[in-house]
Amino acid sequence: MKTLIIVLLVAWLLLSVIGALIEGLLWLLGIGVLLLVITGVWGWFKLRRRSADRV
Repeated sequence: MKTLIIVLLVAWLLLSVIGALIEGLLWLLGIGVLLLVITGVWGWFKLRRRSADRV
């Protein structure tokens, strides 16, 4: 699960960078940042809940 979250975060970061570099794809920057934030929050809650279950 942790690997999947990291891969998704890197993918969204790359989309954001590509969107920022190419003027015509500025909308891609917005989508990439949005997906990056959503995935980060989702992963944080998932990993936090899993660690709480272990205790």
